[in-house]
Amino acid sequence: MNRQLSGVRRKTLLESLGPVPDVDPDRYGDGGPVGALEERVAALLGTEAALFVPTGTMAQQIALRCWADRTHNPIVAMHPAAHPLQHEDEALTVLSGLRPIKVRNADVGTCPEPFGTLLLEVPDREAGFVLPSWDELVSVVDLARERDAVVHLDGARLWESTHGLGKPLPEIAGLFDSVYVSFYKSLEGISGAALAGTRDFVEQARVWRHRYGGMLFQQWPAALSALHGLDTVLPKLGSYVAHAKVVAAAMDQPEPHTHQFALHLPGDPARLKELSGKFLGGFWQDGQLAKTEVTVAEPALEWTGDEVRAAWKEFLALI
Repeated sequence: MNRQLSGVRRKTLLESLGPVPDVDPDRYGDGGPVGALEERVAALLGTEAALFVPTGTMAQQIALRCWADRTHNPIVAMHPAAHPLQHEDEALTVLSGLRPIKVRNADVGTCPEPFGTLLLEVPDREAGFVLPSWDELVSVVDLARERDAVVHLDGARLWESTHGLGKPLPEIAGLFDSVYVSFYKSLEGISGAALAGTRDFVEQARVWRHRYGGMLFQQWPAALSALHGLDTVLPKLGSYVAHAKVVAAAMDQPEPHTHQFALHLPGDPARLKELSGKFLGGFWQDGQLAKTEVTVAEPALEWTGDEVRAAWKEFLALI
């Protein structure tokens, strides 16, 4: 269930993908498996086009930079715990001159500053992979539209969110002007992300991908692993989400919205890391309470609720 055992262990490319298709590799991201992946993602999300980007951080920055050009407004509204504010070293400001402002979802309609773009993260990782209800999500997007703002989706974990929102991928993606999805998080790919939207938006993003240094000579290994994840992991995410509820109940935790949930415990993170071993893994963050993230994927399906409950009881006795 931990980050190391959350899915099939990453083996060599040939071992994990089987025979490599007899296709020409991409050249600077054009054609080959990369092109096939872009078409596949666009079809899954119901968008006109999609662009492969080496990292999610780059994809987000490109999207927000493009929207600033189009709206003629450098102000980007986002939740205080949004990824660009927490994990990107102020790149939006330093590299693109954008001005991110902290706006909670409930305050989108009353924000005193006229932002041009709203970024929404679904699910909210820092809150524990929490999803809004569908009506709440639609309401926030509508409030931004009433202010003539565009809305970008940080959908790094969108793939598994369909089950909690009760809507298919195209309907969720259709709420937004642009969508970013990750290939290495839930889909267990090597690396990479996609930025999806209208064809003209994606062509503009392609220019900025080059400017940001994302136009690598060949990216077919990452693209092949992403295609493999779409084929083999995406169909299983529903079973992971369902089993996460069993695991959380056995650990006396609130019912999770996706196949991941946050766990907070008193104690020293280093000590908890030492004791948790293969049960909860070694990813612990310090704070008022030590925090880890539980990911329920293929290996966790072998654990029954009773087995999780027994292991959890034994772990609590140790700490």
